[in-house]
Amino acid sequence: MSCILVIDDRPDIRLSLAILLEDHHYSVIEADNPQIAQVKLKNHAVALILLDMNYQLDTTSGEEGLAFLAWLQNSSFSHTPTVAMTAWSNTDLVVKAMNLGANDFIEKPWRNKQLLHAVEQQLNMSSLESQNKKLKQQLSKDSSEHYVWQSPVMQQLLKKVKAVANTDVSILLTGDNGTGKSELARYIHQQSHRSSNAFISVNMGAISESLFESEMFGHKKGAFTDAKQSRIGRFELAETGTLFLDEIANIPLAQQAKLLRVLENGEYEVLGSSQTQKTNTRVISATNGNFSKLLDNELFREDLYYRLNTIEFRIPSLKERSEDILSLAHYFMGKFSKKYQRSVNAISPGAKQAMLDYHWPGNVREMSHLIERAVLLTEHEQLLAEDLHINNIVNNEQKHSTPRQVLDELPLMTLAEAEVRLVKLALNKTASNVPQAALLLGLTKASMYRRLEKYGLAKN
Repeated sequence: MSCILVIDDRPDIRLSLAILLEDHHYSVIEADNPQIAQVKLKNHAVALILLDMNYQLDTTSGEEGLAFLAWLQNSSFSHTPTVAMTAWSNTDLVVKAMNLGANDFIEKPWRNKQLLHAVEQQLNMSSLESQNKKLKQQLSKDSSEHYVWQSPVMQQLLKKVKAVANTDVSILLTGDNGTGKSELARYIHQQSHRSSNAFISVNMGAISESLFESEMFGHKKGAFTDAKQSRIGRFELAETGTLFLDEIANIPLAQQAKLLRVLENGEYEVLGSSQTQKTNTRVISATNGNFSKLLDNELFREDLYYRLNTIEFRIPSLKERSEDILSLAHYFMGKFSKKYQRSVNAISPGAKQAMLDYHWPGNVREMSHLIERAVLLTEHEQLLAEDLHINNIVNNEQKHSTPRQVLDELPLMTLAEAEVRLVKLALNKTASNVPQAALLLGLTKASMYRRLEKYGLAKN
């Protein structure tokens, strides 16, 4: 509910405005002079100001109202839209008020419909300006906060990416979960001639089959039972920009033909409309799925696959580019220290070694979450090994051992004892991530949980 501040020295005027506005679902706070209004602004989240221009000290010139507008323009509340009101209107006063930041001007006595329209219009414009500001801030953040990869394998990949970034060729990004496919897609967009336009990302695995057309192409009001208002689709949102289709392998087979048509000739129809629209959008897609298997099983259209991967780039896992681990850790430490206003500015030698010894099954995404948590919870100005909660170092002899090598070094013991040790080792290797530990041991998640319960390890 938007809060409106009414500034007027007459109680009857304030009461009339309060009744009118509250009947239309606005909340109202009142001030009988500009000085009180300044205090109210500091204590309330005001969405719009209705300002009388004349008060008891000067009932015709509007000087007190103009003085308040001048103060407002130089304050931290300058973004708050203001509608000026007076019974003594003249062109000169209107011009002065507008020059000092008033957004609209209404004469008393007002017409209710006119006043409500002005209020709604200014609130809508304020909301759009706020959204635009956030988008600009996001674009600025995206362009300034970019990690520079250190490893030769990533530098070679980026060199190839830059060679095609400024074209409109379709690109397919592959690689394990968490390797940074969405970040690379955004980087490609920033390096392209479309960088000043929108980058729209959509997780194809999260769209239900029944809503596919509505999400991707939009719909008209009344196109189906629950379509109470029109909706803009992702292709239209990404017009003249880039559309990133993440988890592309999860598109239902029945919907793939509709996407193929857009990629082939750029044409689509909004759901509920017979008018064909043309799109000017660059498409980048990503997956960690096995396309060869999907194509063999006829779960993914071969013609769509070839449309998506005019050029394919595979992003290596973090364990394949160990040169990036420490520099990436410093990047995230700086990023989250700034975000949460923490004074963490270094990583201890022990923490560095722990990260180098870890195999990072969750890749870059796992490191981001791990460093974020460590920055938030540490009580020191540097990250220590215990802040990271990486429990993969068992002893000096086993530091570089694989699970199979550790098994070979186990002394003779019962199968139950060996199973307990292997379960503990797998939990240590995965920082107590049960599904990942089960994967290391070749077990299902349910089997792993049964062993934890059986050996009383559920709380470890």
